Amino acid sequence: MIRNVLGSVVALVGAAAAVVSPFRNWYEGRLGRDYRIQDLFEGITATESAVLLSILLPFLFAAVVALAGVLLRSRLVVAFAGVVVLGFTVLWMVRQGQAANGLTVGGDGSGLQTGVAIAGSGGLLLLLGAALMSGRRGGARHRRTEPFTAPGSEHPDTWPPTQEPGPAAQTSPWPEREVDPYVGPSPREDQETRSYPTQDEGPDQRPPR
Repeated sequence: MIRNVLGSVVALVGAAAAVVSPFRNWYEGRLGRDYRIQDLFEGITATESAVLLSILLPFLFAAVVALAGVLLRSRLVVAFAGVVVLGFTVLWMVRQGQAANGLTVGGDGSGLQTGVAIAGSGGLLLLLGAALMSGRRGGARHRRTEPFTAPGSEHPDTWPPTQEPGPAAQTSPWPEREVDPYVGPSPREDQETRSYPTQDEGPDQRPPR
């Protein structure tokens, strides 16, 4: 939570810096909003540009994308906004260097000025904010789709659910042996008992055959 808040603040500061930078001097007293978008692809010219057709346009787009990334807590979206800002800043530097046969930085206000530094810093802050953000939690992506299982219904083959006896119900560690029901003596045992007298029986007590 703290990482998301800190990363969001840094990303918003970077987006604001990117939007403000075209209103500062970029090179030899020329504002960033005076450079046309097509000059970045065809070469720098002295032609002035409308505000919404200048280098401000991609920076506004990056700021909107960064704001959406902060609201969605998406690190990739915020990082994409930072890449856009840095990409257009570097592209301008390449074209300006080709037009001026090199880039210089002078203490008297000539060469590269504060607008370029603010734009580059805004892009770096957007990337830093994306790195600081923790993004969405992984558990929210995988929600439970299985139906809720009622307590005691872990074994659907038996109904009603049976419950294992607790320690109080177990009186012996060995299971009790089931006693077979008595069905009386077998015919063979009955015949042997009748055929052979015991020692207590006399000759007169022998059963007739």
